[in-house]
Amino acid sequence: MDESQQFAALGHPLRLQVFQLVIAHGEEGLPAGQIASTLDVPASTLSSHLKTLQQVNLLAATRDQQKLIYKINEAAVREMISFLVQDCCQNQPELCGLNIKT
Repeated sequence: MDESQQFAALGHPLRLQVFQLVIAHGEEGLPAGQIASTLDVPASTLSSHLKTLQQVNLLAATRDQQKLIYKINEAAVREMISFLVQDCCQNQPELCGLNIKT
């Protein structure tokens, strides 16, 4: 996936809020209805933003009976972070104040 598409998707304030909320819930993820109620967003509005985040591979959805549970695509998020470290930090995480290895 092209990182520029991922960053463009996260450039929308609501999508960034969705991403932050879902990532904060880790492996358990969140049902779409809970995301909508937490962010006080109509389901119809949220749906298009969730679809965009799925299209750029940052979120994945699984069905649990009638609910769609959204989780972070960890591999894609790691790739995006790695891209930032390599591109913006000249592959030296300490330059960006990070204590990670790529």
